[in-house]
Amino acid sequence: MKKIVAAAAIASLAGLTACSVATPAPASSSSTATPTASTSAPSTASPSRSSSPSAGPQAGGAKGACETFNSLYAEYRTIRDDSNAYEDIYFAAQDAKETVSGNLVGLFTSLSVLALDHSSAVKKGAAPEQESKDAVRDAVFANAGECTAAGVTLHL
Repeated sequence: MKKIVAAAAIASLAGLTACSVATPAPASSSSTATPTASTSAPSTASPSRSSSPSAGPQAGGAKGACETFNSLYAEYRTIRDDSNAYEDIYFAAQDAKETVSGNLVGLFTSLSVLALDHSSAVKKGAAPEQESKDAVRDAVFANAGECTAAGVTLHL
């Protein structure tokens, strides 16, 4: 079980790293239409949470996503030494990540990595890795402009 959790954390961190500094490509003056091939990764089923947010981030666009992140992060901060509660945050962040696009994905990816890392750390009597905390901080800074423009201030 620990190897699965560690592998999931590493995969999530790799995904966060890939999307954390995404910038739009500049428009080219002579563009040629070329079809792009898209491959979809197989989805994995995750246990459902009974305390999921009432409205998904997609319902409110960037504003909804930012509010959902603030809510999940506030809930994360109130947890004390309960690995199952951290896993609930992980699953909620994964669910929220599926409803957003662009840099907003990084908010929920980083939070899910931190929650999973903290869940593992609690089982060992340790603290989560600093890299996990830094990833959330970086994602918040990367999305602060978009969330502020939507009328939401991200909180750490």
